[in-house]
Amino acid sequence: MQDYIFEIELKVRDYECDIQGVVNNAIYQSYLEHARHEYLISRGFSFAELTQQGILLMVSRIEIDFKRSLTSRDVFAVRLRTERQGVKLIFYQDIYRVPDNALCLKAKVEAIAKINDKLSRGEIFDTLLA
Repeated sequence: MQDYIFEIELKVRDYECDIQGVVNNAIYQSYLEHARHEYLISRGFSFAELTQQGILLMVSRIEIDFKRSLTSRDVFAVRLRTERQGVKLIFYQDIYRVPDNALCLKAKVEAIAKINDKLSRGEIFDTLLA
C-alpha cells in the first residue's frame, strides 16, 4: 500500500473520450495537474499567488504507465505522494477507478522551481511540504 498524502475524486466527462470510447491519453495529464493544484491548495498555497510572488513551479519531466482505460462517467481517484530529490519535487501519482479500486495509471512527475527567474535549489519545496 502506498503512503498517499492526498486524494481527489473526479468523474470522466463525455468530451474527454476519443472515438474508441476511452479517455484520450492526453487528458490524463490534466487530471494529474488538477490533483497537484488541489494538493497545493489543501496545503494553503495558491498556484496563482506563488506565481505573483515570482515563484514558478514547473514540470520538468513526466513518466506515465497506462494500466487500464477509463470510460465516460467513470468515477476515479487521483492519489499522490511526494518526495524531495535535490532540486526536484517528485510527485508519485496514481489513478484508481472507483468503486472497484482498479489501477488505471501510474505517473512520476518531476517538478522544479524558479524564484525570481533563477533556478531554485529546491528550498521552496521544504516550505510546501512542511
